[in-house]
Amino acid sequence: MSTKIYHNPRCSKSRQTLQLLEEHNIQPEIIEYLKTPPSEAELKAILKALNMTPRELIRKGEAEYKDNHLGDESLSDEQLIAAMLKYPKLIERPIVITSDNKYALGRPPESVLAIL
Repeated sequence: MSTKIYHNPRCSKSRQTLQLLEEHNIQPEIIEYLKTPPSEAELKAILKALNMTPRELIRKGEAEYKDNHLGDESLSDEQLIAAMLKYPKLIERPIVITSDNKYALGRPPESVLAIL
């Protein structure tokens, strides 16, 4: 089974999730999503597979969230997705995807064990 991780090496939860995968003898394809962000279609697929709304997957503590008034409840899902694509650091991480289309958000890191 192949596995991908949308990873930010500067994030402790992302590093912990990657280490957990490696401890289970999984060498995932590492996608540093700040350098290689998901496409709109990929982000929508991630949201659907995680059964999350854009508002649930967006990082609310980032300056881009505050500076762009993304807490405004009148913003549509499409507007939030557009912001996440423009500012990939707004996407919560890490996201792990298996080749059999199982998805998990590594918050906490142990949550990815459910899809392995």
